[in-house]
Amino acid sequence: MLTFYNKLLENNKLWVSRKLKKDPEFFKKLSEGQAPPVLWIGCADSRVPANEIIGAEPGEVFVHRNIANMVLHTDMSMLSVLDYAVNVLKVKHVIVCGHYGCGGVKAAMGNQHIGLIDNWIRHIKDVYRFHAKELNEIQDEKERFDRFVELNVFEQVQDLAKTSIIQEAWMKGQEVAIHGWVYGVNNGVIKDLKLTILDNNQLADVYQLDF
Repeated sequence: MLTFYNKLLENNKLWVSRKLKKDPEFFKKLSEGQAPPVLWIGCADSRVPANEIIGAEPGEVFVHRNIANMVLHTDMSMLSVLDYAVNVLKVKHVIVCGHYGCGGVKAAMGNQHIGLIDNWIRHIKDVYRFHAKELNEIQDEKERFDRFVELNVFEQVQDLAKTSIIQEAWMKGQEVAIHGWVYGVNNGVIKDLKLTILDNNQLADVYQLDF
C-alpha cells in the first residue's frame, strides 16, 4: 500500500522537474494568480481527467466534479464553485461533460439499493422520468444507456442556465456560454452535443428571472 503512496510523491517530483526544465518560471507565474477561461463541471470518475483530455495546462480550467456531473440547485458546493468562476474569475465558458459508461447514470436505470448515494442518484432518475418515452422506445440496452448519458448532460446544461448566478451575469452583459459534452472512455473522443446556451431567452418563460 505504501509503495503506491510513495510512488505518487516521486511522480510529483518528476513532474515538477519536467515543468521547470521546459519553463523555469512556470510555478512562479502560476503563483501570481489564475484567469481560466473555462469552468468544467464533470463526473468524479477517475477515467475522465478534465485537464488531460482537452490538453489544458494548469491554470486554464477551473474544475468541479461530482457523481454523474450533476447541477443541483441545492448543491452549495457546486453553486459556490459556479459563483466564484463566473463572478470572480469571469470564465467565458461553462462546460458540462458527462461520459459514456457512467456508473451513476447506469445505477439510475435500475432499482438496486446502494446506500447514501441513492439520494443523489434519485435526481438522475428524474432525468429518466422526463425522457421516459424516448428512452423506453430504445430497445438496445447500450444505446439506451448512451442516450440517457446524453440526456442527463442536456438537463444539467438547462439547469445551469436556470441559476440566478448565470442569469445575473447575462443581465449585466457578461459573456458566458454553457456547453454540453460527452466523453468516450473507450476512445478518448469528446462528443459536442451542440447544446450551447448564450442567454436566458433560450429558456422557457417560467425560468427567466427578472432582476
